[in-house]
Amino acid sequence: MRPVRGTRSDPRPGDATRAGGPGVSLAARLHPSVQPLALLVAGAGAAGYLWSRDPHLPGQALPFCPWRRLTGLQCPGCGGTRMAYDLLHGDLAAAWHDNAALLLVLPLVAWLYATWLRHGLAGRRRRLRLGPRGSAVVLALAALWTVGRNLL
Repeated sequence: MRPVRGTRSDPRPGDATRAGGPGVSLAARLHPSVQPLALLVAGAGAAGYLWSRDPHLPGQALPFCPWRRLTGLQCPGCGGTRMAYDLLHGDLAAAWHDNAALLLVLPLVAWLYATWLRHGLAGRRRRLRLGPRGSAVVLALAALWTVGRNLL
């Protein structure tokens, strides 16, 4: 008996992975839009919580920066929660004062997120690939911002 053309009876290595078998992560088995949509829901929840809590006031149930608590110096992200609060309340000047670098990077982050969401909704997976040079540039800019904001 001859095998029917186009069918296989013997599994190839990797078939279980492609079929969603035991070697596949949960993220790979889900629709590509699940992760960006989950992040959107979590971000909306965090924004709603932050809307009612003023991080400029002491005693709020908000995260603190372990680097600042340990060293007394501001990290590149210090002021990000206050900046987000100020943006939610429409105070761009206060947001700039809290963390200017994050405010400048925010449009790029929004564009990257929108691209990720658009690709996910279309059923395509998209990954941000930041090579060694890109990583070095990001780290150098973060280091410059950290030094600059702590000296000035």
